[in-house]
Amino acid sequence: MKIALLQYNVVWHNAEANQAKILSLLRQCKAADIIVLPEMFASGFTMKPETVAETMKGSSVAFLQEAAKNGQQLIGGSLVIKDGANYFNRFVWAFPSGEMQYYDKKHRFTMAQEHQHYSAGDSQVVFAYKGISIKPLVCYDLRFPVWCRTQKPIELMVFCASWPAARIAAWDALLKARAIENQCYVAAVNRVGVDGMDIPYNGHSQVIDPYGNVLTFSEKEEVLFADLDLEELNRFREKFPVATDADEFKLI
Repeated sequence: MKIALLQYNVVWHNAEANQAKILSLLRQCKAADIIVLPEMFASGFTMKPETVAETMKGSSVAFLQEAAKNGQQLIGGSLVIKDGANYFNRFVWAFPSGEMQYYDKKHRFTMAQEHQHYSAGDSQVVFAYKGISIKPLVCYDLRFPVWCRTQKPIELMVFCASWPAARIAAWDALLKARAIENQCYVAAVNRVGVDGMDIPYNGHSQVIDPYGNVLTFSEKEEVLFADLDLEELNRFREKFPVATDADEFKLI
């Protein structure tokens, strides 16, 4: 199975421009089964949800659906969604069939006052695609290993992010930890460039295998590709069954 990560400079508060940019990058992704976009791919990581929010029937969700259908691929990334009276940082997945699934970011970045503008999700999500289990997560979730952990094995953990360059060492270290501790592939896409708050980003999008090896990595605007060897993953788990010794836990 092949995965593609779209690492680009998100245009501030301009969904139409970002859709055009994504469309140009998708032309390189015809061989990919799964495509992942950054956090708030349509607007940049903004604390003005009332300015950029869409609904699940908005143009960016429709754009994902159309792209997934046309390419016969699974495509996902987070965007600002208004649901009732609440705003969510929502990771939306579009399936080739037209089906939609989503995950609402649990951990809001309080240092940027995200908790004052967005409601928190309360449910972990794992969904199936082409015979594998995928767990989507968003940016700051990465720092919370219990929330990232699953009771049942998964094949792929996916993070979309707007992770600033100033803290990129933590991003690199924690992504490896999540792959190793869960014995799964981790695919993580970050943005590049400078956002509307003058915060710089240097990418470091990457795919990491269950051993902790980085399969693809970049600091510039480009599409990254990696192959997920599911047979090797299963062999590793059978040979080194860490999950059988794992602690039981319950989310509170």
